[in-house]
Amino acid sequence: MKAPHRTSITDLARALNLSPSTVSRALTGHPQVSEATKQRVRELADQLHFQPNQLAAALRRGRSNTIGVLVPYITGHFFPEVVNGIALEASRTGHNVMICQSNEDVRQEQRNIELLLNAQVEGILVSLASTTQDFSHFDAVRSAGVPLVFFDRIVEDMAGPYTSAVVLDDHAGAYAAVAHLAGQGYRRIAHFSGPLHLNIHRNRHQGYLDALRDHGLPVREELVFVADLNQETGSQGMRQLLQLPEPPDAVFSSNDLAAVGAMQVLKAHGLRIPADVAVVGFSNEAFTALTEPTISSVDQRCHLMGVTAVQQLLRLLDAPGSAPLPPVVLTPELLVRASSQRQ
Repeated sequence: MKAPHRTSITDLARALNLSPSTVSRALTGHPQVSEATKQRVRELADQLHFQPNQLAAALRRGRSNTIGVLVPYITGHFFPEVVNGIALEASRTGHNVMICQSNEDVRQEQRNIELLLNAQVEGILVSLASTTQDFSHFDAVRSAGVPLVFFDRIVEDMAGPYTSAVVLDDHAGAYAAVAHLAGQGYRRIAHFSGPLHLNIHRNRHQGYLDALRDHGLPVREELVFVADLNQETGSQGMRQLLQLPEPPDAVFSSNDLAAVGAMQVLKAHGLRIPADVAVVGFSNEAFTALTEPTISSVDQRCHLMGVTAVQQLLRLLDAPGSAPLPPVVLTPELLVRASSQRQ
């Protein structure tokens, strides 16, 4: 099916026997164009439903006014909330947003970066795919002088005049969760961790370890379960831990979905939450306040992360080539609910 013809400035100029430049100036209210001509151009533009090409106009001014956003996925709670913060702050500052998702695939991430550069976005906001361990495709972004702001999942050793980051203090969030469990009297605290090559899971795992040591609790490797965390792997990990001679009496999960999977298995085994086993998650998904029992979780400040990422990008745009912007670190909040309150 042939696409409908979109009225152009050339079409208006031909119909009115004017030059395209005169039509363009008339549409923008240029003082050198007579009021009569402006009126003729506007009337015909309305009749033909003319819509100006905002991207082309912006590019002629040397700005596309478009921010590229690349996330692993747009499901669940965290990334949609971050993207919502990005979109609202971008709109407030007169920018459009072009969103891509990598589906946790580094090859798709590489293709998306190329697509965003070809679209001439002014800057790119990125959260890494879980499979990304080679970061060379981001060198092309910096070589093009396009500002790059990582958020949540970041490249920790990438710094330069066009680069910044916005992260949560994942170590502090994990530490608070485990310290809370220790304070409730739990002693065999397990940890469900995501892939440790990702900064977020590495930092959460370190927070778990530090909290155990600071509260005089032993570090037991058999209580650490590492996987791509979701409801299914949470169930798998809990079944595995319950087979130990000394199973855990608490679980800190770096993901709320895995926490739900763990709770399903605990209930199936007739174990009471939190009397027998406590559960704390991470992300503060909406469902954590609706389960039975409700799930304690670490809030990631997702909306604020999106807003702050745009603000960092605009700072880079306003001062191209200046000294690198240090990362912004957001403070998490532990929300204690029924799943971990024994005392």
